[in-house]
Amino acid sequence: MKSVADKTILIIGGGLLQVPIIQTAKTMKLKTLVADMNPSSIGFQISDEKILMSTKDVEGMVREAKKYCKTQSIHGVITAGTDASMTVAAVASAIGLPGIRFIDAEAATNKVKMRQRLKEHGIPIPRFAAVWSLLDAKDALDSLTFPLVMKPADNMGARGVIKVNNKDEIQHAFRHAKKFCPTGELILEEYMEGPELSVDALAFDGQIRMTGIADRIIEREPYFIEIGHNMPSALPSSVLKEVEDVMSRGMKALGIHLGAGKGDIKVTKDGVKIGEIAARLSGGFMSAFTYPLSTGVNLNRAALLIALGETPDNLEPVLNRVSIERSLLSPPGKLLQIHGAEEAKKIEGVSEVFLQSNPGDVIKEPTNNIDKSGHVIITADTLNEANQIFEKVKNTIRFEVDEVFSVSEKEIADGARLRFGKEICWVCKVCDGVNCASGVPGMGGVGRMETFQDNYTALQEYHIIPRYIRDHVIPNIESTFLGYPLKTPIMSAPMTGVGTNMNFVMTDADYAQIVTRSFIQNGSLAWLGDGATPEKYKIMLAALEKVDGKGILICKPRSDEGLLLERLHEAQSLGIFAVGMDIDAVNFKTMTVKNLSSIARNIEKLAKIKENLKIPFILKGIMSLEDSKLAMEAGFDAIVVSNHGGRVLDGLPGTARVLPEISEFVNGKIPVLMDGGIRSGMDVFRSLALGADAVLVGRPVAISLVGGEEAGVRFLLNRYTEELRQSMSITGAESISQIERNMLRHRFLG
Repeated sequence: MKSVADKTILIIGGGLLQVPIIQTAKTMKLKTLVADMNPSSIGFQISDEKILMSTKDVEGMVREAKKYCKTQSIHGVITAGTDASMTVAAVASAIGLPGIRFIDAEAATNKVKMRQRLKEHGIPIPRFAAVWSLLDAKDALDSLTFPLVMKPADNMGARGVIKVNNKDEIQHAFRHAKKFCPTGELILEEYMEGPELSVDALAFDGQIRMTGIADRIIEREPYFIEIGHNMPSALPSSVLKEVEDVMSRGMKALGIHLGAGKGDIKVTKDGVKIGEIAARLSGGFMSAFTYPLSTGVNLNRAALLIALGETPDNLEPVLNRVSIERSLLSPPGKLLQIHGAEEAKKIEGVSEVFLQSNPGDVIKEPTNNIDKSGHVIITADTLNEANQIFEKVKNTIRFEVDEVFSVSEKEIADGARLRFGKEICWVCKVCDGVNCASGVPGMGGVGRMETFQDNYTALQEYHIIPRYIRDHVIPNIESTFLGYPLKTPIMSAPMTGVGTNMNFVMTDADYAQIVTRSFIQNGSLAWLGDGATPEKYKIMLAALEKVDGKGILICKPRSDEGLLLERLHEAQSLGIFAVGMDIDAVNFKTMTVKNLSSIARNIEKLAKIKENLKIPFILKGIMSLEDSKLAMEAGFDAIVVSNHGGRVLDGLPGTARVLPEISEFVNGKIPVLMDGGIRSGMDVFRSLALGADAVLVGRPVAISLVGGEEAGVRFLLNRYTEELRQSMSITGAESISQIERNMLRHRFLG
């Protein structure tokens, strides 16, 4: 091999993933000419010379390369970790450097052309269709079988890639993929079930040499997020031999006869199939870090030699270790601080820690392989040891975030709509029950949903009357409920049956834990229901126990008093703040479906149940003066004016219609709460003005939690709280206690 010292290598791309090849070139005493469009590119900081140009601007890069060659020579051109193969091929052809044809680089870049070329050569691939319009996508369903994958034809890093399980998801998937598609061309292909591998190979001197096969770890459907990879692959040698054969045939079909090839390969029940092959070394830290650490082979050096027209040397492994890459994922939100990064670097076995997010960044839920906060490279003797080291890293590095910055109302709605599915909840712009997707079970109401609808309508009939000629006030929305301090008078209504009512969007345990934790963090309380299923109350108690009992358990009025008392006593023994009964759940549909009976009880029987307890006991489901009088006289600690969200019987009045007379009768002797139809902070204000001491919010909390989890709940509470403050500000109410009935005017009654 001739000396390459002092030769000039043009490296297309100056980002983090190109830094290793730039560094390797410098150790080989090559002159590094780096091209990137970012003037602050990290690659520019270590290169000898630079060209300020987009890696995707083929004509511009050719022009700049020719311009450079008027005074100095370029001896090779290369890229790594980014899809700039067409640019590399064009420059190589224009100035007479080693490389592949532009048409072949294009076929290895555009996924539609890639599939067509591989199909022509009989290479195993999934069935596919090119898609430009939504109509194209729908027409393709005649020949393709679900599940499918929609992706841009011309992007990398899983940007825009999304799984499609049925025809109802096609439109959403089309919109998502289109956002990440530079040319507008998409590809729809059949989903390949099975393990996925990342393969690096080098082509030179008429041969194709495999130089690394790693197991990819893909999670978070419907998106395809690579959260890491393991080098080497743990699959059987017989499978890996088939992988090598298919990869080699694929590279030949695509015309990658010189340089690097990077393959995403699936091992399906029908054999090994190609996901895609790019004409470059892999990104994702594989070629530059995990393969060299695992084998001792410097692939960047080998690829550089090929780009310079030389034969690579030292390709035989000298080490036999395990090296893994794992993604570091910050929780969504505004990143405030990163803790423990320096300590993590000192952990034995940690080779590198890369942080891509910085304090001040707004972190979103990842939908592709670019949306990550960092990466860690670990080397050990076994995969088990490497995974144990990563657990130490996860426990050391902590991302401190303000979650509310991570979501918007639209993102919450889109996320909830996708997770609920068409049959459960359409996440209407106005959740008023007029056009509900489901009844009971589900997120809707019973019958024609008249009760559900009237909950919303009854509140909207009240206008808020402003007063401006007065002293300025700064509203204070803090209050107390049964001695518990509330930073906001908004609590979550008990919502259970995630499986039965919400299409199994998550487990009941996850839902209960998120809602209790979220409301505690926001200075309020969550109410949980024991649900129709007999043993579900244990899940709710476990969630309440995790927040030191700061919440309320509401139990169904089961006919079996023994089961009822068991729940209440267990809650008391665990230190739960308060308990109660939703007395309106008589003949509740989900109870009936499970052959469980609920009964009404007279005040003496209810009082006797209460006497068994030392913690506050609340009656939920009060809709009449008579019931409120009995509850107050029997010494119950609070009542909730509620018709169960319209989920028990049609034809009941909206809660805002009966609240004023009940509140007036109670006259502050016990707290009066209300739920039903609350969809804004203005509705909270209306409810308080009509006599409620605090409110419970149900469906909006469920939708926000499903669509945005803790960040979604916080977003909702922040919005409602700010709207409540604004309502108080324009009416002159300085505190919750100063919100009065005369601050409202009924649309029809005056």
